[in-house]
Amino acid sequence: MRIVLQRVKEASVTVARDRISGIGPGLLLLVGVAHGDGEPEADWLAEKIAGLRVMADQEGKMNRSVNDVGAAVLAVSQFTLLADTRKGRRPSFVGAAAPEEAMRLFDYFCERLRAAGVDQVETGRFGAMMDVALVNDGPVTIVLDSPPPIGG
Repeated sequence: MRIVLQRVKEASVTVARDRISGIGPGLLLLVGVAHGDGEPEADWLAEKIAGLRVMADQEGKMNRSVNDVGAAVLAVSQFTLLADTRKGRRPSFVGAAAPEEAMRLFDYFCERLRAAGVDQVETGRFGAMMDVALVNDGPVTIVLDSPPPIGG
């Protein structure tokens, strides 16, 4: 799995002119599920993100987690994060998981975020053309990749 994490002042998702979700201060997560990813990768990333100290403390230093400050998370599935652009001019997406598996694992990942203590987890709409709006805070943008499988 690959996640682009952005600390935001606010973020929202609109589909066909209807705002379907939104958060105030917190994290926007763009989530890509790769072929071969499973629940262990989702578990690891959910725990990592829930405890990752990327939120500002009283001195403005990244010293608090989303759980520490009670911030929200907006997770948006984005298979294009798995694009392979090494050859040619057109991205290849063969490394992305099949849509059914990606949706199952994305939903599982969101459940694991909640289980890890994130009180508010909003989502986009899987497979839809979405307008994602955000006000980046910092800006803080971090790319997280799940660890390779043991022996891999």
